[in-house]
Amino acid sequence: MDAAPATAATGAGSVRRVARYVEQVMGMPISLALRGRHVDDHRARDAWADVVADLREADRVFSTYRHDSAISRLGRDEITLADCPPEVEEVFELGQIARVQSNGAFDVRRRTATGDTVLDPSGVVKGWAVQRASGWLHALPDTDFCLAAGGDMVCHTDDPAGQPWRVGIEDPADPHRLIAIVPVRRGAVATSGTAHRGEHVVDARTGAPPRLVASVTVVAGSLT
Repeated sequence: MDAAPATAATGAGSVRRVARYVEQVMGMPISLALRGRHVDDHRARDAWADVVADLREADRVFSTYRHDSAISRLGRDEITLADCPPEVEEVFELGQIARVQSNGAFDVRRRTATGDTVLDPSGVVKGWAVQRASGWLHALPDTDFCLAAGGDMVCHTDDPAGQPWRVGIEDPADPHRLIAIVPVRRGAVATSGTAHRGEHVVDARTGAPPRLVASVTVVAGSLT
């Protein structure tokens, strides 16, 4: 997914410049687009620094690739849930809601192709972490933002009737082609599919990827 335009026309016919920031966090590029009053001043840069720090902290706690993360240690039974930072319990509660609503297709404890069970809340963490980090950007007055992490985006326009962000949805069979454009003023868009990472989405009950789904996009008020 990508957000556009690089410039946005206002009601008076002028153009609002967009500033973009990118940082590698959580094993992926995190990008921010700002337009309006604060795009490249110290307030914008401070807010971006806070976003990145927030996401790095989420990675420190939840990364399944870090041997010393709370989630890795919890998965090895070295610590208990009570020993973890309080946000771990929050994420587990969200995971439990998703497990019930999906009849077990989603679970923070999923089966692997070999039949083992592993602790992996990544399906909750990325959206939850990006939504939480976007809170720093709401402190920028008269400023629109679009915060993106892989296929997850949080969009906000200061004016609820202002120029929407236009989020492009890739064709999973050809990522160079868009199959839809979703206008978003205040809300979130999340897409998971096979275009970039292959069959990385699996049914938690079986450990196998779904065979009849190439890509799914959800539009909602919150990325969480």
